[in-house]
Amino acid sequence: MGIRQAGCGIVLGWLLPVALALGGALAEIQEHGNAMIRDAEEMVMHGGMGDGKAILHHCSEVAGHAEAILKLLPASDDHGREATPLLKEAITYCKRVAEMGEKVDPGASLNPAVKARAAARAAMKHLKEVREHGA
Repeated sequence: MGIRQAGCGIVLGWLLPVALALGGALAEIQEHGNAMIRDAEEMVMHGGMGDGKAILHHCSEVAGHAEAILKLLPASDDHGREATPLLKEAITYCKRVAEMGEKVDPGASLNPAVKARAAARAAMKHLKEVREHGA
Protein backbone atom coordinates (compact mmCIF):
# COMPACT_ATOMS: atom_id res chain seq x y z
CA MET A 1 0.00 0.00 0.00
CA GLY A 2 1.41 3.34 -1.05
CA ILE A 3 1.36 6.59 0.83
CA ARG A 4 -1.36 7.91 -1.48
CA GLN A 5 -3.65 4.94 -0.76
CA ALA A 6 -3.02 5.20 2.96
CA GLY A 7 -3.79 8.93 2.89
CA CYS A 8 -7.03 8.30 1.00
CA GLY A 9 -7.98 5.64 3.52
CA ILE A 10 -7.39 8.02 6.41
CA VAL A 11 -9.40 10.83 4.77
CA LEU A 12 -12.27 8.46 3.97
CA GLY A 13 -12.13 7.17 7.53
CA TRP A 14 -12.67 10.70 8.76
CA LEU A 15 -15.35 11.62 6.23
CA LEU A 16 -17.50 8.50 6.50
CA PRO A 17 -18.70 9.16 10.07
CA VAL A 18 -19.36 12.81 9.16
CA ALA A 19 -21.40 11.77 6.10
CA LEU A 20 -23.32 9.19 8.13
CA ALA A 21 -24.05 11.74 10.86
CA LEU A 22 -25.17 14.30 8.29
CA GLY A 23 -27.37 11.71 6.59
CA GLY A 24 -28.97 10.99 9.96
CA ALA A 25 -29.54 14.70 10.56
CA LEU A 26 -31.09 15.10 7.14
CA ALA A 27 -33.44 12.19 7.82
CA GLU A 28 -34.43 13.82 11.12
CA ILE A 29 -35.01 17.14 9.35
CA GLN A 30 -37.29 15.33 6.90
CA GLU A 31 -39.22 13.62 9.72
CA HIS A 32 -39.66 16.83 11.70
CA GLY A 33 -40.58 18.72 8.54
CA ASN A 34 -43.27 16.25 7.55
CA ALA A 35 -44.65 16.23 11.10
CA MET A 36 -44.56 20.04 11.20
CA ILE A 37 -46.61 20.29 7.98
CA ARG A 38 -49.06 17.64 9.19
CA ASP A 39 -49.60 19.51 12.47
CA ALA A 40 -49.90 22.85 10.64
CA GLU A 41 -52.62 21.45 8.39
CA GLU A 42 -54.46 19.91 11.35
CA MET A 43 -54.14 23.16 13.27
CA VAL A 44 -55.88 25.15 10.52
CA MET A 45 -58.45 22.41 9.94
CA HIS A 46 -59.44 22.41 13.63
CA GLY A 47 -59.48 26.21 13.56
CA GLY A 48 -62.05 26.07 10.81
CA MET A 49 -64.16 23.81 13.03
CA GLY A 50 -63.88 26.20 15.97
CA ASP A 51 -61.72 23.97 18.22
CA GLY A 52 -59.45 26.41 20.07
CA LYS A 53 -57.84 23.73 22.24
CA ALA A 54 -56.76 21.74 19.15
CA ILE A 55 -55.38 24.89 17.49
CA LEU A 56 -53.25 25.53 20.56
CA HIS A 57 -52.07 21.91 20.73
CA HIS A 58 -51.09 21.63 17.08
CA CYS A 59 -49.48 25.06 17.09
CA SER A 60 -47.22 24.06 19.97
CA GLU A 61 -46.32 20.92 18.00
CA VAL A 62 -45.48 23.04 14.92
CA ALA A 63 -43.23 25.26 17.04
CA GLY A 64 -41.53 22.23 18.60
CA HIS A 65 -40.77 20.68 15.22
CA ALA A 66 -39.51 24.02 13.86
CA GLU A 67 -37.18 24.42 16.84
CA ALA A 68 -35.87 20.87 16.40
CA ILE A 69 -35.21 21.54 12.70
CA LEU A 70 -33.33 24.74 13.52
CA LYS A 71 -30.99 22.76 15.77
CA LEU A 72 -30.37 20.15 13.05
CA LEU A 73 -29.84 22.42 10.05
CA PRO A 74 -26.31 22.42 8.65
CA ALA A 75 -24.92 25.96 8.94
CA SER A 76 -23.10 25.68 5.61
CA ASP A 77 -26.18 24.98 3.49
CA ASP A 78 -27.79 27.86 1.56
CA HIS A 79 -31.26 26.31 1.65
CA GLY A 80 -30.97 25.81 5.38
CA ARG A 81 -30.11 29.48 5.79
CA GLU A 82 -33.14 30.42 3.67
CA ALA A 83 -35.42 28.18 5.74
CA THR A 84 -34.22 29.57 9.06
CA PRO A 85 -36.17 32.88 9.07
CA LEU A 86 -39.30 31.07 7.88
CA LEU A 87 -39.05 28.54 10.70
CA LYS A 88 -38.54 31.39 13.18
CA GLU A 89 -41.60 33.12 11.72
CA ALA A 90 -43.70 29.98 12.25
CA ILE A 91 -42.48 29.82 15.86
CA THR A 92 -43.35 33.50 16.39
CA TYR A 93 -46.90 33.05 15.09
CA CYS A 94 -47.36 29.94 17.21
CA LYS A 95 -46.20 31.86 20.27
CA ARG A 96 -48.90 34.41 19.47
CA VAL A 97 -51.49 31.64 19.42
CA ALA A 98 -50.17 30.35 22.75
CA GLU A 99 -50.42 33.85 24.27
CA MET A 100 -54.09 34.00 23.21
CA GLY A 101 -54.79 30.69 24.92
CA GLU A 102 -57.54 28.16 24.26
CA LYS A 103 -60.38 30.27 25.68
CA VAL A 104 -60.15 32.94 22.97
CA ASP A 105 -62.50 32.87 19.99
CA PRO A 106 -60.99 30.30 17.54
CA GLY A 107 -61.47 32.80 14.72
CA ALA A 108 -59.02 35.16 16.44
CA SER A 109 -56.32 32.50 16.80
CA LEU A 110 -56.93 31.16 13.30
CA ASN A 111 -55.26 34.18 11.62
CA PRO A 112 -51.80 33.65 13.22
CA ALA A 113 -52.26 29.88 12.81
CA VAL A 114 -52.74 30.31 9.06
CA LYS A 115 -49.65 32.52 8.91
CA ALA A 116 -47.67 29.90 10.84
CA ARG A 117 -48.80 27.25 8.36
CA ALA A 118 -47.76 29.46 5.41
CA ALA A 119 -44.31 29.99 6.94
CA ALA A 120 -43.96 26.24 7.62
CA ARG A 121 -44.90 25.40 4.03
CA ALA A 122 -42.41 27.92 2.65
CA ALA A 123 -39.69 26.57 4.94
CA MET A 124 -40.38 23.02 3.74
CA LYS A 125 -39.67 24.03 0.15
CA HIS A 126 -36.15 24.95 1.23
CA LEU A 127 -35.79 21.96 3.56
CA LYS A 128 -36.52 19.59 0.68
CA GLU A 129 -33.58 21.15 -1.17
CA VAL A 130 -31.34 20.61 1.86
CA ARG A 131 -32.40 16.97 1.78
CA GLU A 132 -31.79 16.51 -1.92
CA HIS A 133 -28.47 18.34 -2.22
CA GLY A 134 -27.00 17.61 1.18
CA ALA A 135 -24.78 20.09 2.94
